[in-house]
This record gives sequence, C-alpha cells and structure tokens, in this order.
Amino acid sequence: MQEFDVVIIGGGPIGIACGLEAKKQGLSYIIIEKGPIVNSLFNYPMNMQFFSSSEKLEIDNIPFISKEAKPKRNEALEYYRRIVTSNNLNIHLFETVLEVKKKNNLFMVQTNKAEYQGKNVVVATGFYDLPNLMNVPGEDLPKVSHYYNDPHFYASQKLAVVGASNSAIDAALECWRKGAEVTLIIRGPEVGQRVKYWVRPDIINRIEEGSIKAYYNSEVKEITPSEIIIKTADGEVTLQNDFVLALTGYMPNFEFLEKLGIDLSEDEKRLPSYDPETMETNVPGLFLAGVICGGMETHKWFIENSRIHAPIIMNAIKQMM
Repeated sequence: MQEFDVVIIGGGPIGIACGLEAKKQGLSYIIIEKGPIVNSLFNYPMNMQFFSSSEKLEIDNIPFISKEAKPKRNEALEYYRRIVTSNNLNIHLFETVLEVKKKNNLFMVQTNKAEYQGKNVVVATGFYDLPNLMNVPGEDLPKVSHYYNDPHFYASQKLAVVGASNSAIDAALECWRKGAEVTLIIRGPEVGQRVKYWVRPDIINRIEEGSIKAYYNSEVKEITPSEIIIKTADGEVTLQNDFVLALTGYMPNFEFLEKLGIDLSEDEKRLPSYDPETMETNVPGLFLAGVICGGMETHKWFIENSRIHAPIIMNAIKQMM
C-alpha cells in the first residue's frame, strides 16, 4: 500500500494548486480525481465564459493567456491540463474515493481501484456533483436535466429553464438564439442580481420584448411527458413542453463530509468546521480547500479567492512534520 504525506481528493483547479504546492514543499502527494482533469470545468456548458478575468484564475503564478479578458471554458481546460502535464503531477484520473478512515494517525483512503495511506488528507471536491432538486413529480423524467451543455440540442423545442442565476440565464439566452422556444421560471421577483453584468441587460431586454417568456415569483408544481405545470402568483399555468433545464444550483456532498467526521453547522448554511489559519478541520490532519469551505453558500468561494488555500495548507502540514 502506497503511503503519502498528503492525499488530495479532487483534481479541480484548487486540487491541482494543492498538488503543485505539495511538490514545491517536498511533500509526497497524490491527487485523486473521479473524472478527467478539472472534471467540474469539463462539465460546464460548452460555451461558458467565466466571470473572472484570466489572471484571477491563475494558480502558482503560472500565466493564463486568453483571447478575451474573461476566458472561456475550453481555454481554462487547456490551461489547467497543461499545468498538470508539464509539471508531471501525480494525479490519478477516473478513480473514485469510496471511503476514508483514520487509523493510528494515518488516513486509509479506499478508492474503486486501490487503497492509499496518507498522513494528511485535503478535500477539494467542490460542489458541482449534487444538484439542488425541485422535489416535484416528474423531475426524474428523461426530458429533465440539471446540467446544460450545448444549445443545439434544444433547437426548435419548447424549453423551460428553471432558475435565475448565471447558469440558467446563459442557457436561456443561448438556446433562444439557437431557435428554442424558451420559458424562464424564476422563484424570486427578478433576474438574479449576481448574473454577469454584461449578460443581465441582455436577458432583461429579451424578456421585455417578449422573445423569452418569464414567470416571476413562480415555481414548478409538476412535470409530465408533454407539459409543465407552474405555480404563479396568479394561479397555475400549464404549458406545452419538450424539455426542462432545472438549473437551480448545486451543493457539496455533505454526507461524505459527515462520514469523514467533519462537524457541520446545524443551520441551513451547513458550514463545515475548519481553522481559517490552517484550513484544518476538527479532524486533525484533515483539511478543506476551495469552494467546499462555504457549505451551501456556494457563491462565497471561487477559484480566485480560494487558490490561497494551497500554500496555507501545505505550510501547515510542513510545520507539523
């Protein structure tokens, strides 16, 4: 069984940053990623453009050059992939962590392919795996998806997009421009205030001119194979419908964190317990990095403000050795 100074769970930008920092500090390490390199970014919409400018997505001071000030998904994939390959990082891809147990001051990390020992573990798994479900009848129909990729798929279709955040608004605009008949279903009274500043006026204009129909203060009641039923302030509305994109946000895997023994706050935020000076949790030797630190407040942490976690964690581990 291989033993490492640190086992890093998650091969996204912050997991990669942790691997780079471990290598720099002379620590033996392994990064375990259940999908491809930066799996979450790979699963972003094909045409997605970041809110952050390229220099704010940089890790380890490695320049990120993009065509525009705000890079797109494919440019980010290229950037992080080249970092992994050019630095020969020890990353195991398409390997899923099944269980982590601590025994005699060592962590036993069991995956679907092997078992590893780690003196320390860093959890950098993000929050893109588990969608916030609407919990309505018909949500499990094949025509319903919580992830969006390519607008071409929805051309000439009646599409309902649920949500008011960046992902929902981007999908609504792109699909409308590819010929979908788009209806937006928004729980609140307006398009989300955190929608990208150059996109928000676009969607508002499309709604005001009638190109995209929006139901505010509304939510889905039921989905059938051919219809969607919406609860609005003026009563129920039934629409003909071919597809539903329920882009209602995502959440960290809290069950995994609890199995690790990490304390979570009892309120709706479900904030994990950790020391911001070291990023160490209430479990000695177990650290958190990246957006998973925010619990349900997934809008609080981004690549640009959590990339500092890597040197904080590796410095803390180095000092304990």
